[in-house]
Amino acid sequence: MEQLFLGLISGTSADGIDAALVRFASDAPDAHCELVLGRTYAWPETIRARLIELGQGGETRSLDELGMLDVRIAHGFADAVLALLEDAGLGPRDVQALGSHGQTVRHRPESIPPFTWQMGDGNVIAERTGITTVADFRRRDVAAGGHGAPLLPALHAALLRAPDEDRAVLNLGGIANLTLLPASGAVRGFDTGPANALLDAWCERHTGAAFDADGAFAARGTADSGLLAQLLDDPWFALPPPKSTGREQFHLGWLEAHLGDETRRPEDVQATLLELTAASVADALRAAQPSTRRVLACGGGVHNRALLARIAARLSEAVLESTAVHGVDPDFIEAMGFAWLAREALAGRPGNLPSVTGAQGPRVLGAIYPA
Repeated sequence: MEQLFLGLISGTSADGIDAALVRFASDAPDAHCELVLGRTYAWPETIRARLIELGQGGETRSLDELGMLDVRIAHGFADAVLALLEDAGLGPRDVQALGSHGQTVRHRPESIPPFTWQMGDGNVIAERTGITTVADFRRRDVAAGGHGAPLLPALHAALLRAPDEDRAVLNLGGIANLTLLPASGAVRGFDTGPANALLDAWCERHTGAAFDADGAFAARGTADSGLLAQLLDDPWFALPPPKSTGREQFHLGWLEAHLGDETRRPEDVQATLLELTAASVADALRAAQPSTRRVLACGGGVHNRALLARIAARLSEAVLESTAVHGVDPDFIEAMGFAWLAREALAGRPGNLPSVTGAQGPRVLGAIYPA
């Protein structure tokens, strides 16, 4: 029996809510899944600005503000669900359940005690949409000693693993992360460092554009090798997996501390940030799985040709191509993942891979809010 699930995510860049309607061929654990419809819905600018501020370590104003923001974020997700259903010509009863990642406002898996926080009240989403909602996926893994991230390598393996070559999936979101898919052996995955979050923030500050379309701003500059070396010298890059990070680690304040008082052309800094992403990805992949022969890219960064060109140049021994070549939409694979995680939660099956997150064992992820 075919099943429809819906997945939602707003990533580190907070550039919009990705919503994906996903069809599963049956209720079997290994059932084939496919994207039926994917859409991205923009945040109201006032909410987006506050999300970015909080994500970069900004101080909270009051408990009241946090409580109201939690509900406003949930309404944003619910609005996205209702809009997607209308576009698909479906109603709430056509969907088995939805999985909502929420909006990460702080991710501290290395703190004592460790924690991660994704806002967007599942009660509100379930009430507004009339669809059983699964939310808060990361905290159970963190409670079990893991990083709570990345959570999608299991789906990457199901959709993109090959028996005849070692592959990697590269997600270029606000933060870049890798899923290692050897032809045989355990699936692994980890964050590699900043991607769109820093590039977008620097571009917006100096051009007014929310992102560097096709890497054109970076292409006008020249990477500064000295600055690049300083950035790569951050101790975080030397940490062994499992590891994860976020905008609270890599933000404009972090960059400015390295820039110091020296004057540089903004486009040169942008080119250096682009090279930082390419170098940190290539270094991490070469260290963790040097036998990789194919890298499948997804996330918003796949639309930045300048970035892909630099990654390809640093990974000349491997083929770099979009997941689209393999029938998986690169813009909505993360949202599809949270539809898949909702399905796993309702079935009582674990959603994490301890080999990826470092958790003490497999765990069922997410809190369920019935329709």
